[in-house]
Amino acid sequence: MRKSNTKAVSLIMTVALAAVSLSACGGSGSGEKETQTTAAKAGSEAADKGTESADKKEGGYKVAMICDSSVSDGGWGASCYQAMVDAAEEMGWETVYTDNIATSDYATVMTDYAELGYDLIFAPGNQYTDAVKQVASEYPEIHFALLNGTVETENIESILPDADQIGYMAGALAGLMTKTNNIGFIGGMELDTTKAKVSCYEKAAQKVNPQVKVSSAYAGSFSDTAKGKEIAASMVSTYDVDVMFGDASAVDTGAREALAGLEGRYDIGQPGNLGSADDKVIICSVVTDTAALVKACMETVEDGTFGNKTVYGDLSNGCLSVGTFSSLVPEDVQKQYLEYVEQIKAGTFLE
Repeated sequence: MRKSNTKAVSLIMTVALAAVSLSACGGSGSGEKETQTTAAKAGSEAADKGTESADKKEGGYKVAMICDSSVSDGGWGASCYQAMVDAAEEMGWETVYTDNIATSDYATVMTDYAELGYDLIFAPGNQYTDAVKQVASEYPEIHFALLNGTVETENIESILPDADQIGYMAGALAGLMTKTNNIGFIGGMELDTTKAKVSCYEKAAQKVNPQVKVSSAYAGSFSDTAKGKEIAASMVSTYDVDVMFGDASAVDTGAREALAGLEGRYDIGQPGNLGSADDKVIICSVVTDTAALVKACMETVEDGTFGNKTVYGDLSNGCLSVGTFSSLVPEDVQKQYLEYVEQIKAGTFLE
């Protein structure tokens, strides 16, 4: 483990500023009471638990997630946090997180978890790539899982849901559901995965409805809810957008808030199954089984084969799926959409 004369100062600052939640593989983030503690205390409590079973390492395995938005944002952050908790519950791991982290603090928070001996650090987005590479190089014994990443080293595994398929799935539904022939897309940052999603979103929408026009914008943030609300309202008033899709975490929540007060304006959720049959805004979701992907990384940590690989998720292996349809989606549209999804899965959609 790297030695540093300034490490104590770093830990004190992070502990003072970043609250985390320790879940003994049972917290769900969905109403169950969770223990609020600090990163240092969480690490101490995890270490004090001792050996949980004969086939586990001493002290058990521990995973930490960092997040630049909130794990209760109702979107990306919440879904990724829940995925970590679900995977950990299956594997018997302990979990902890730090959310609402500023970009300048990514590496600092990950370094603190590395110093505390966490077995796996989960970074849920391409925006963490540089910080992950930096800290991983300094702590070769710590494992890092990078969602939407493209990095493969001995202690970094990338988790990569198929961005093209996600874009196609959302675009096909938007093209079928729009009445104004104007649909929208909001991205957080201009990441490669986000740019792939918006490109495929447009292609798919125009495939099923050649009259469709797409308005897109980047919020420059994943946490600015007010910005999402502003962008969505502007797209509706300026371009008559009536179906939206976002790749911007808490920003997407703001967009949905804007649409909720308007008649006939809808949103497509991701990466969790965010809607319901009674939902009046989210007409359906493109669901990523991030838990299965995180679990795959945990398994390779335990069996000693971690690293130098990317864990892929798409329709063919069940890591992408269609969420719950709102009753606002007519049955004939649902049927037609599911036929398109099968074409996307088979690779014949845009032939």
